[in-house]
Parts: sequence; structure tokens; C-alpha cells
Amino acid sequence: MLDSPALAALFRSRAALLALRVPLSWVNVATGAPITIDGQTLDARTHWLLTVFEKSKRPEIHDLPLPEARAQFDTYMQALSASLLPMGLGDPPIGEIIDRTIPGPGGSLPARLYRPRDVAAGRLPAILFLHGGSWALGGLDAYDLPCRFLAASSGCLVMALDYRLAPEHKFPAAVDDSLAAWRWLADNAEAIGANPKRLVVAGDAAGGTLAAVVAQQMRGQAAAPAVQLLIYPILDLAMTTRSYELFGDRFLATKRSMEWSRDIYLEDLRDVDDPRVSPLRADDLSGLPPALIFTAGFDVVRDEGALYAEKLRAAGVRVVYRNFDSLIHGFVGMRGVLQAAARAMDDIVAGLRHELAQLG
Repeated sequence: MLDSPALAALFRSRAALLALRVPLSWVNVATGAPITIDGQTLDARTHWLLTVFEKSKRPEIHDLPLPEARAQFDTYMQALSASLLPMGLGDPPIGEIIDRTIPGPGGSLPARLYRPRDVAAGRLPAILFLHGGSWALGGLDAYDLPCRFLAASSGCLVMALDYRLAPEHKFPAAVDDSLAAWRWLADNAEAIGANPKRLVVAGDAAGGTLAAVVAQQMRGQAAAPAVQLLIYPILDLAMTTRSYELFGDRFLATKRSMEWSRDIYLEDLRDVDDPRVSPLRADDLSGLPPALIFTAGFDVVRDEGALYAEKLRAAGVRVVYRNFDSLIHGFVGMRGVLQAAARAMDDIVAGLRHELAQLG
């Protein structure tokens, strides 16, 4: 059996990644019967990826020392996001990437700007992207390829933020950093070639939480987001929805891993009721920007996204909601090896481009 370092090495190898592209007939033999739950059937190649993880007997990230957990998360994100074409030929073409710092409430914050190539003259829409990783993992390098893809395919300038991580910096540090980054982007939009009236706040998983919080906290202000893009967001850390019962122990993001995330992020579990922790618990959602909400079918947080979409609609907010019912939590970082994840990301970008077009 492979230990965690060996599994990391495996995913760095092109041969192993190509194994994820074997014919479906082989995959079906290797994985056995399809997994169908709640009327949804797991994507076959995703099933195969989970089988590889399971057979490796790798330690769960939440069972590792934090430095190892962070290294493992970064390794998986970089490997599973990467194109299978040689020498980076399949990586998204980018016009310019700039690493810089911006002021934050606890000191300077690293940020990375991605400018798409071959865009028309004029100021671009811009996206503040807030990464996932349980508020304790991830960063600019882990999400470099997803951010390149987002910029290249959306035609938007993307600013990725390296917010402070727990447990060194517990709630509300990540929220405060995200708000500071949003205000910086709004104040400096024209200086970096962005259109201040076409700014999007976006994130996946824990970053989706932060994006939803930014939208709520900036409501009614001149610098409020024009659009919010939430990808399998974590919206209620009480963890009581039915999707926790259905998908809590097999599909990468488990109930146990989510409890680890909550415990490492919060100083006091009573903070679960704070809308800055659980945006679904906000009393009033009126006046928020249009929302694009995308969930994964085999995901403990699936139902939170659906409930948030319903609650936003009831408050008069325009919402586009879609559940990618064959996918798992984390698919943003799997487009290099899972065709279903790549198609989902294409659809997400198409939805964003359509919503931006509605702004005029």
C-alpha cells in the first residue's frame, strides 16, 4: 500500500495521471457497480479517483500534522488541476501574472493578479477569488491553475488572495482579510485596469463562505459586488442538513473533516450562529447582488447551497443555481484529470460571462 508521501509522488507522475484517462470499460471493471444515491449517479472517473485514494490507505488530511496536511493539499491541487498535455501546452494562456502585496488588518497580504491574454481594449471585469481549504489549507500556489483558467476563460482580471489561515489566525481573521482585499480591489480597480462597476466576489468551499460574507457585509455600499459566485460554498457550520447524512463518510469532504475544519477555524462553537461564519443564518438577504451558486451532488454541503439559493430568491435576489449531481466537493481543482469537472468549470464560466453581460 502507498503511504502519503508515496501517493503524493504518484500524483506528480504523468503515467499515474494518464491512468485516470483509461477507457471507461476498464474503469467500470476496476470500480464495480456505479454509486447511486438520492437519485444521483457518481461520475465514473470520479469513482475511480476515490477508489485510488481509498486503496492507497493514505491518512486523511485531518489526521496529519498541519504542515504535512498543507503540503499534501497543495500537492493534490497542483497535480489534479494540471493538464495532461506535455510541457504545459494545455495550461490556460495568460497575458500577465503579477505577485504583489496589499494592506490588511494584520499586516501586508500576498495577492496574485491574473490578466487574460488577447482581450479587447478597455477596463476588464475583475474577480476577487477566495480559495478553499477549510480556512486552514491552500493558498496562491495551490490555486494557481484554477485561477489561470478562470481568468483565461472568463476574460476577467482575477485577483487571488492569500488570506491568513487558521489555527494561527482564527475567525474572524479570514473574514477581515477578505473584506480588506475587496475594498482594496474596489478602490484600485481603475489603477489595475478593471471596471469598478463590474466586480465579482468568488470562492469555492471555505472561500465560498468568505465570498458570501463579503457580499453580505458590503450590501448597500458604493463598493458592493456586482455579482457573487459561490462554488460548493460552506454556508452553515451547524452541519445539520440531509446531505451530511447521505454523503458524510465516503466522498472526500466527510463529516469528520468538516468538523475538523470548524474546530480549527473557530475559537468558540457559539460563533456558528454568526452570519460571518454561517451566511445561511443571516436574517435578511434582501439587496444582495445576483448570485451564481454551484454545488456538487456527492457533497456534504450540497443542501446548504440549495437552501441559500432558495432563501436569496425569497428575498428578491436574482439567483442562478445548479447542482453538478455526479461530482464531489473540490472539483474546481480536478479539471486536469476529470472530464466532468472540466465541463462543470466551463459551464460555471459560461454562467458568469452571461451574468456579466446582463450588467450592460
